[in-house]
Amino acid sequence: MIRRVVVQLSKTATAATVRTASLGSSSRFSLLSSPSSSRLASPWRLLHVGMDRPNASPVTRQMINYGLSHARSQRSGESYAQGLLVLEQCLSAQSSEGEDADNSRGAVLLAMSTLLAERGDIHDAIDKLQRIEDLAHCSLDIRVAALEALAGLHLELDLNDSSSAIADKCLQLFETSELADDGDSEVLRARVKAVKGLVELVQNNLGAAESLFEGFQTIERCAGSAAFTYGEFLVASQNFSSAKEVYKRVIEVGSEVKDSSEQCALAGGNMSPMDVLVAATCALGQLEGNLGNFSEAEDLLTNALTKTEEYFGSHHPKVGVILTCIALMFRHKAMKEHSSSILIQEGLYRRAIDLMKVSPEDRGGQSKVHRCDIAAIAGEAYAEILDVQKNRKPEAQIVRSWVRGAWRNGRISLEEVLDIGQPPSKVPVIDTRICRLI
Repeated sequence: MIRRVVVQLSKTATAATVRTASLGSSSRFSLLSSPSSSRLASPWRLLHVGMDRPNASPVTRQMINYGLSHARSQRSGESYAQGLLVLEQCLSAQSSEGEDADNSRGAVLLAMSTLLAERGDIHDAIDKLQRIEDLAHCSLDIRVAALEALAGLHLELDLNDSSSAIADKCLQLFETSELADDGDSEVLRARVKAVKGLVELVQNNLGAAESLFEGFQTIERCAGSAAFTYGEFLVASQNFSSAKEVYKRVIEVGSEVKDSSEQCALAGGNMSPMDVLVAATCALGQLEGNLGNFSEAEDLLTNALTKTEEYFGSHHPKVGVILTCIALMFRHKAMKEHSSSILIQEGLYRRAIDLMKVSPEDRGGQSKVHRCDIAAIAGEAYAEILDVQKNRKPEAQIVRSWVRGAWRNGRISLEEVLDIGQPPSKVPVIDTRICRLI
């Protein structure tokens, strides 16, 4: 069944490529210069590219949407393999040369990187993104999307130095392009600056991040991943009211993209629209909880959990990250209200540690553990709960034996994360895109 659909779509794509080529450059120019073209542009292009021009043929986008939909229909190894097969066939069907063909290839590679990242094959996702660099005629917006995703995936792997180098490359690519001085490209400029800003925030360089986010509040169409990262900067700067507004805007616009018929968004890896929507919902929930607004926090975090389970599957490690955020909210609420939710917290932390796949052999300072800071937060909080139960103190010590070695955050200590005061002096944000603490 899948193969028949792939073959049919591939034939259609080939025919469409020939028809497009026969139209000549004048037709493409008319489309781009039409006053109504920006109004007709689909939401995913406006939000995640920052430029109002076609980047992939309609048939290519149809195949991408089909491949993504099928992969996510079952959230199984088989469905992902079949979805990737559709995208592979779509990629091989791009037989022509030139900008349009390379843009289509780039869009397919971005979609493939997203599926691979979703199922945890981060290194394979990186490989797909790196292939975009070899597309000689690929447009700037696709190259920026690829570098944005590459930086995010390297951050998820805890590779800060390479992430910084990729972000620098992204900035340089834009600054040396013909669009650098084009006033219409301010959204794309915001994206490349936000990539570098995210790296600086992760590395606790708030001063460097501040210069990169200057002027973001005046960019009307700044949404998606760039706007979310700006919200994280505002939290780090203790501008909580503005951060809330930014998060709410990202959620509102992201929900519109989610509900549209267009699944093919020009973003890759952990920078995809749904990743950003989940991250913004979770971040706003965390902020509300840290500010003592527990009812709002619980609603938002529950919503983030539901979205994560629906999108990634109930056993995905990111579910464990969200559960950690929920457990921290209950902990903070119990501390402030002098109440107890030990049983709830214990179950959440235990489940979170299990889902984040922190195995005993990985628990230690010398081992490379993905999501290490978040796993350490869950582990230390879980150990504290075990400590109050006399017969479980030895178990608590076992957990603590790996927690302290796993903590690597330089901006905030583990104790400060677990004991946020009122008003909070430091408010950490767990970024579920990259599974890192900001």
